[in-house]
Amino acid sequence: MDALVIHPGSTAIHVAQRPVPAITAPDDVLVRVIRVGICGTDRDIASGGRAKAPDGAADLVIGHEMFGRVEAVGANVSRVQAGDFAVFTVRRGCGQCLPCVMNRPDMCHTGAYRERGIWGLDGYQTELVVDKEAYVVRVPADLEAAGVLTEPLSVAEKAIDEAQRIQQARLPDAPATPDWLFGRRCLVAGLGPIGLLAALALRLHGAEVYGLDVVDANTVRPQWLQAIGGHYLDGRVTTPSQIAAVAGAMELIFEATGVPAIEYNLLDALAPNGIYVLTGIPGGDRPLQIPGAELMRRLVLNNQAMIGSVNAARDHFQLAVNDLLQAQHQWGSELLAKLITHRYPYLAFADALSRHDDDEIKIVLEWEHT
Repeated sequence: MDALVIHPGSTAIHVAQRPVPAITAPDDVLVRVIRVGICGTDRDIASGGRAKAPDGAADLVIGHEMFGRVEAVGANVSRVQAGDFAVFTVRRGCGQCLPCVMNRPDMCHTGAYRERGIWGLDGYQTELVVDKEAYVVRVPADLEAAGVLTEPLSVAEKAIDEAQRIQQARLPDAPATPDWLFGRRCLVAGLGPIGLLAALALRLHGAEVYGLDVVDANTVRPQWLQAIGGHYLDGRVTTPSQIAAVAGAMELIFEATGVPAIEYNLLDALAPNGIYVLTGIPGGDRPLQIPGAELMRRLVLNNQAMIGSVNAARDHFQLAVNDLLQAQHQWGSELLAKLITHRYPYLAFADALSRHDDDEIKIVLEWEHT
């Protein structure tokens, strides 16, 4: 069967033949891939960036944002059945630390985890894949068009869930409302796929959401944000230091830019007792001068919290599916589908990985009917 592979460290992605997988254990799930999303991680791998082939292999099958249809299941599988739509999670635990044993490899202590399509395990840019029931999440048929958004939304779900749990644990007035986010002023910095999906999740919680980017307000990403009730801030007009004066201090900041200077400057917009969660991963190693003492004083004197969040566990994937369903009910399937702006047949992978149009939100490769 066809698969898109790369020799880690090179830039030569190509189609290779791989053996057709089969059910070999009672907890196996065999899925036929329908489509796979492309993100910044994939483009970094395609440009020779961080990636690792499975032990004993020279090449890595890329792709981690998958959506497919269950073809067959092992005798003990109950979460899905043949014909269901489904997604697999990405990270696999080290088998050594307690979080990984608890199926929380997103919080691995050792760093010896593996990730499908990224680090040490083949990914999902192929026709058929097999994995264990522990890593599968059923996707309702109503979400066939948008189910491929589950993985990027799961990243946002984890970050938001962690921020909310921390605030509920530390703020004495948090128990006054069943949902701490309801009515809270929140800023999403960076309106790429994860940023827009974070805005979606926050709006479903009833938050007042502002989105910050550096594109014109009449372009596709700000327009999508406004369609779900968010407010757009043009970073070329409103700098981080001006946000509090223009829109009010933010009780939660969700960062998805990966730009170090912006990441630090956004602290200017954080309210007292606020929480700031970072998901963007900066590239390069260029040094950055920051007023370290001032920033530390501000965090301490204002009771502010700042955390990083990466990857997601199976429960966050389930939260993502639930929110996609709720969003589709609230705003309609047409609006949700607008997040997927570009679709390519998988054999056009080179164009999909190299092009980056101004109106792009999410790109997917189609593995059926191509």
